[in-house]
Amino acid sequence: MNEEAANADTATDLAFQESPPVALITGAAKRIGATMAKTLHSAGYRVIVHYGHSAKDANALVNSLNNIRPNSAICLQADLCKLEDITRLAEQATAPDAFSLGSNIVHALGSDSDSSVQPANRINVLINNASSFYPTPLGDISANDWQSLVGSNVQGPLFLSQALWPALKASHGCIINMVDMHIDRPLPHHTVYGLAKTALASITRSLAVEMAPEVRVNGIAPGAILWPERELEHDQKQRLLDSIPLGGLGSPEDIANTATFLILAKYITGQIIYVDGGRSLHTNASA
Repeated sequence: MNEEAANADTATDLAFQESPPVALITGAAKRIGATMAKTLHSAGYRVIVHYGHSAKDANALVNSLNNIRPNSAICLQADLCKLEDITRLAEQATAPDAFSLGSNIVHALGSDSDSSVQPANRINVLINNASSFYPTPLGDISANDWQSLVGSNVQGPLFLSQALWPALKASHGCIINMVDMHIDRPLPHHTVYGLAKTALASITRSLAVEMAPEVRVNGIAPGAILWPERELEHDQKQRLLDSIPLGGLGSPEDIANTATFLILAKYITGQIIYVDGGRSLHTNASA
């Protein structure tokens, strides 16, 4: 029996409530985002799995969650670098029939769905997890790099939070932004990514003030949780591991558990929690 099934009784209890809580997680088709979706689903949440290009992974995740609890998960596609996509993502996420179309429905932006219907679906939690991450050595930074890194890490979280503010305010919900431990210690050759995550940290604090008291806004700053999808040399991996006081990589579950804590911590807002094994304290944290 897997962890999801082991928590089925708790999840079922919440599922029978008239309005079970809903979490929208961006970039949730795989890796850390998928783990957060599974964790919240096991706690009784309905989950909206946003994806950009990973349709196959998003479908597989949603189908697995709906096999555990029917009509408890959907996926929505959006390019967070496009403002019109962000607007439609918010409209579809809050549509009255968002979870009523069955387990195999994928809501693709630009489809024939009626976005003119007045929003009714509640949103309790927004996790801005989607993020582009790659090096941009000085001298080679392009406009496309800027659009991709700032779009996914700044524009997406800011404008999606704004679009969902009414729904989150109505539910007294919360927002969790995925920042990065490198907001304090610049990562070499990642200038655009670093400034984007630093901006997101500032957005987190600013929204915490502006959205209070109805909506709480916090951030998580992960360290080395999973190796990047791009291949790293063995020496690079070893230098990184040597810079972690607790030793070794963290796990996606470490991030999901921190998110769960922030959702439940009703008197915490405007804070950024580092989940990095102490790496941000190390003098070689930028290695």
